[in-house]
Amino acid sequence: MADQAVPEGGPKPAPVVIKKYANRRLYNTATSSYVTLDHLSQMVKDKTDFVVYDAKSGEDITRPVLTQIIFEEESKGGQTLLPIPFLRQLISFYGDSLQGVVPQYLEMSMSQFARNQEQMRKYLQNAFGFNPFQQFESMGKQNMAMFENAMRLFNPFAANGQIMPSPINGAAEPPKTDVAAPAGPPSEEAIDDLKRKLDELQSQLSQLGKKS
Repeated sequence: MADQAVPEGGPKPAPVVIKKYANRRLYNTATSSYVTLDHLSQMVKDKTDFVVYDAKSGEDITRPVLTQIIFEEESKGGQTLLPIPFLRQLISFYGDSLQGVVPQYLEMSMSQFARNQEQMRKYLQNAFGFNPFQQFESMGKQNMAMFENAMRLFNPFAANGQIMPSPINGAAEPPKTDVAAPAGPPSEEAIDDLKRKLDELQSQLSQLGKKS
């Protein structure tokens, strides 16, 4: 059920006010009814903006409530969204000097992905004969490596305490990580086929970048 969904091309309505009481019950002031975290999750999916206030103190607790929704979704089992390496990487930035950079980076990345989600769905439906999720897993690892390199540009110290050379200052780029070769010698035909598919993949990504 959606409440005050954002009209297409129209002015953005005021966010729905949700009040959380001491008994942990959530009250939707727009519908004058009690709601659950599942309802709030559906409101997010319906692009219905809302804010959550503590009914007693008036404190804005939207962030912890949204975090609780993510926790509930991840605890349901099945297909989760947050891989363990990502969670570990994210936790490691709390209290770090780069903590202020991470939210903007994540918001920018998710906004870019959201703008291209329809093209991504079509791409998955019309992609190659092999499993496309393997390709996105590889792309995810590359994006994480790019993220780590971007973080190094803001970090003046390397792990050994020395200054990290930065491409921005005209110095050498960070060393590239060697990629382990696949087990077993592939046939020449398989290599050519893989190259062709990778070229097609690169072409698709380039088109998505131009449309964004």
